[in-house]
Amino acid sequence: MERSMRAIAVGDQQLRVAVRPGDGTRTPLVLANGIGASLELLQPFVDHLDPVIEVVRFDVPGVGGSPLPRTPYRLPRLARLLARLLDQLGYATVDLLGISWGGGLAQQFALSQRDRCRRLVLVATGTGMLMVPGRPKVLARMATPRRYLDPGYAERIAADLYGGTIRVDPGRARALLHGRTRMGPRRGYLYQLAAGAGWTSLPLLPWIRQPTLLLAGDDDPIIPLVNAHIMRRLLPHAELHVYHGGHLGLLTEAAQLAPVVDRFLRDGAHPTQGSDPIR
Repeated sequence: MERSMRAIAVGDQQLRVAVRPGDGTRTPLVLANGIGASLELLQPFVDHLDPVIEVVRFDVPGVGGSPLPRTPYRLPRLARLLARLLDQLGYATVDLLGISWGGGLAQQFALSQRDRCRRLVLVATGTGMLMVPGRPKVLARMATPRRYLDPGYAERIAADLYGGTIRVDPGRARALLHGRTRMGPRRGYLYQLAAGAGWTSLPLLPWIRQPTLLLAGDDDPIIPLVNAHIMRRLLPHAELHVYHGGHLGLLTEAAQLAPVVDRFLRDGAHPTQGSDPIR
């Protein structure tokens, strides 16, 4: 289906938005991306989703084609900005998928805009400040946008940073990060880092009442798998799907994971699933 790309002014902030039309029979799905990534990065996943689902992607302020905001922001402010964007697009209720950093935004939106979020999908994400972190070497590489600016560097660090099938073919990370994404200014990346600094959803997870699907890779160096098990225990209506792969599994294994997401969006969570012990 055709993709409609446009810039939308939300107050004094312009946001670059892409909408893939659906047939109107399903709840629209909004995708919240990872740190530094423009909306194009999620194209492999969108390509494998059922075409009847309307899919909305956007670049957060200072990333991709969305200009820098006047001042830094925090996740609650960004959740309100997303709500105002949905107002302009005419969506009263949506399903929301957040990957990595975008998972934090998705959790914040589910908490503060509860009536507007029907179902929640959290991919390769954690609970912010209070979580089991990756190794210091991995986190240090996440502190700068260099991997988006230097294709050779992206390929050199890809195996250790992203894990999964990228370990055997690090060139896939280079193709994903540089073949599709549109880098914004460096300060936009720093604003994203600052937005999540000190933020955590850990004590608030029991108040996320939406049916929630957790997708987590068994080889994710950035967000260790134990975080998904902890979240599964604390979320009231959640199921956990552990896939064989790494941090970019939603993209590298899109053909396998898109149907899992589609099934959940149709049928909702089954709370008895994913209750295996924390490991």
